[in-house]
Amino acid sequence: MEPESGANGTAVTEFILLGLVETPGLLPVVFVLFLFAYLVTVGGNLSILAAILVEPKLHTPMYFFLGNLSVLDIGCITVTIPSMLSRLLSHKHAVPYGACLTQLFFFHLLVGVDCFLLTAMAYDRFLAICRPLTYSTRMSQMVQRILVAVSWACAFTNALSHTVAISTLNFCGPNVINHFYCDLPQLFQLSCSSTQFNEWLLFAVGFIMAGTPTALIVTSYAHVAAAVLRIRSVEGRKKTFSTCGSHLTVVAIFYGSGIFNYMRLGSAKLSDKDKAVGIFNTVINPMLNPIIYSLRNPDVQGALWRVITRKWSLTC
Repeated sequence: MEPESGANGTAVTEFILLGLVETPGLLPVVFVLFLFAYLVTVGGNLSILAAILVEPKLHTPMYFFLGNLSVLDIGCITVTIPSMLSRLLSHKHAVPYGACLTQLFFFHLLVGVDCFLLTAMAYDRFLAICRPLTYSTRMSQMVQRILVAVSWACAFTNALSHTVAISTLNFCGPNVINHFYCDLPQLFQLSCSSTQFNEWLLFAVGFIMAGTPTALIVTSYAHVAAAVLRIRSVEGRKKTFSTCGSHLTVVAIFYGSGIFNYMRLGSAKLSDKDKAVGIFNTVINPMLNPIIYSLRNPDVQGALWRVITRKWSLTC
């Protein structure tokens, strides 16, 4: 999607991404740290996928959604970090207009699917704990696939709406983005035309994309908490809560960083704090998810150990 020139268009054909740091001496450190984070994230999520695929005990709806979440985490970090690493190596900060909007689209697509999948996982826990007798029929393979398909469809609509809306803005002067990837708040600040509609769209769609899933997650876990409190066995309560604790931790991190990033567009100039939030969204969240789910889940730990020992025995 190329910008038009002329009265109704823009002369900007590329953006300059300043990256995380501008001090030359820190660039090698940043490169090594983020390359390591990328490899750990991809490796961790691929390990979760492998464990789910090879372990029959993990062929359940909860782990089906977790496997999809791992794919999204790999995609989310791949959309942003490899391009940042290549710019660090080449010392070129320019990003073509079309490439910037493409990155924006795929980032919001993957994050949007993530948002709805976390809701589907909460619904799965609600059915498993509060409706155990009808769980297998209400969460059949067909229902799981429908939930994933709807998540992708809604996220695609959201990402396409923002990308088309941002492409209608004029960029007629400043093109320097104080960030390491292209995102809506930074592009809004560079536009020389009104961004009122875009901001309204972000808040309106954000309410649907974040508000509705949050309400559903809270409702699901309110019912789960009530059901768990009726369990007389302390061990039973602990086991049930442990299956939900990992998911609640991921939800809190995901929505906390997202709200900070997108729900304060009316504030003045964007600062380095936004880079920190960006790191959370693109690196920390995808890297923490496999750690959180494996540390608190003995089934995943056991499956991962079997995958590792199987690989080791094949190489020996």
